[in-house]
Amino acid sequence: MTFADTLTQRVLEVNSRLCLGLDPRIDAYRDFAHLKAHTLDVLEACADLVACMKPQLAFYEALGLDGLLLLEEVCATARTLGLPVVLDGKRGDIGSTATAYARAWLSGAHAGDALTVNPYLGFETLTPFVDVARREGGAIFVLVRTSNPGSADLQDGGVAEKVAREVARLGEEDGGDWSCVGAVVGATHPGELAAFRQLMPKALLLLPGLGVQGARASELAPAFRSGGLGAVVNASRGIQYAGGLDVQASVRAARAFRDELNATWS
Repeated sequence: MTFADTLTQRVLEVNSRLCLGLDPRIDAYRDFAHLKAHTLDVLEACADLVACMKPQLAFYEALGLDGLLLLEEVCATARTLGLPVVLDGKRGDIGSTATAYARAWLSGAHAGDALTVNPYLGFETLTPFVDVARREGGAIFVLVRTSNPGSADLQDGGVAEKVAREVARLGEEDGGDWSCVGAVVGATHPGELAAFRQLMPKALLLLPGLGVQGARASELAPAFRSGGLGAVVNASRGIQYAGGLDVQASVRAARAFRDELNATWS
């Protein structure tokens, strides 16, 4: 199945629209062994409450080779638990470099099922990522409207909408209800969600910002299509570090986020 099919099936099976972000921050732990154990414990404990999981590559890269090996273990564990993996790398470059990034993160041993992609070097840079995603049955999530306060610097003035229209155009080549070309739209911009959903009717939406960044589940209904499909909402620190390093607090936080999201669209 394609990533879109797998994610949709997972959402329906576990009745969750929540994406678990796992961003292991070394300063929060005694040592690497503590970091590794806690990260895997949170993943396993919360798996039944989430639709997918999203490792932020920067935190693993910052740990060097040990971090990359942990990333592989996290992804392998997620797949064993039935969780699609969205690698949050925000990759984007020109020509052969873009092709290399696409091969590295969307095919082969290190691959995720999907990858976040930065389009701001030009739309031509998306082509290698789209090609590999289609070939591998994966997906990309193009940065359209990011959750950070500084996003307005480059994304206001119709720029984000222009990117959204390109996402929709690329997705026209895919049959079925959903495209392999999705979009990142910050949950911190709830007033814009209806417009972006209209611009990108076939795009899966990844909505970061739930929890610590201040987004509220009750405001996110316009991102979903009928049946509460077509979007997943990410929470990272608000789950992984809930209650400090208390895994059961992470479970309670994930359950609360899941239930709030389900109440939003139902």
